Amino acid sequence: MKFKDKKAILFDLDGTLIDSGPDLALAINHMLTSIGRDEVSSEIIHSWVGNGASILVQRGLSGQTEIDPNLDPELLEKALAIFLEFYAENLCVGTVTYPNVRSTLKILKAKGYRLAIITNKPFDFVQPILDGLDLNGLFESILGGDSLDKRKPDPLPLHYTCEKLGVTVDECVMVGDSKNDILAAHAANMQSIGLTYGYNYGEDINEHNPDISFDDFADMIAVFSEVNQYTLAE
Repeated sequence: MKFKDKKAILFDLDGTLIDSGPDLALAINHMLTSIGRDEVSSEIIHSWVGNGASILVQRGLSGQTEIDPNLDPELLEKALAIFLEFYAENLCVGTVTYPNVRSTLKILKAKGYRLAIITNKPFDFVQPILDGLDLNGLFESILGGDSLDKRKPDPLPLHYTCEKLGVTVDECVMVGDSKNDILAAHAANMQSIGLTYGYNYGEDINEHNPDISFDDFADMIAVFSEVNQYTLAE
């Protein structure tokens, strides 16, 4: 298939553009040991990623994906503060871009596509990571999980970004590795691309019916029309 008449491509961050799992695991385990708990394997922590910092910490305290409804609010507040402080100082220790991400983004931007990030990660962490991984200057709009009243899988961030960029839903594509990305796209009536790597709670991204899915980030270049390259000459 080809995505035609598109002007903007909206990207998730964690699990889509970057593998932040090592640093998130480092921060969660620092939090756990700081409050006298045992560390958890990186693989388990990776399965908790995707709904923002607070949910990740709640899962860490619960020891599972399903959050314990009886978590002590004071403990949660303390644990979240420990996590956020440590993570802010260790954003790019083990975090890397996935293969072909940087080169593909540059190609898409050179073709005239407008690029944006919609992530559930707290906003303040996003730009330092982009700077640290040489992804700065590529995106016209960045939304964090705390930028608006609602986050993915709610469609609000997608609609807000469309309005900010001055484009319609039909002129955009949402790209992500998680069901939150695809469900948000469905709710916004926007087409979507699923990526089979990343963090999706152990589920196959195709179960959530993206318009198309890829194993390699670079594969998406072929599905975008060449028409937009002419915007560079306007």
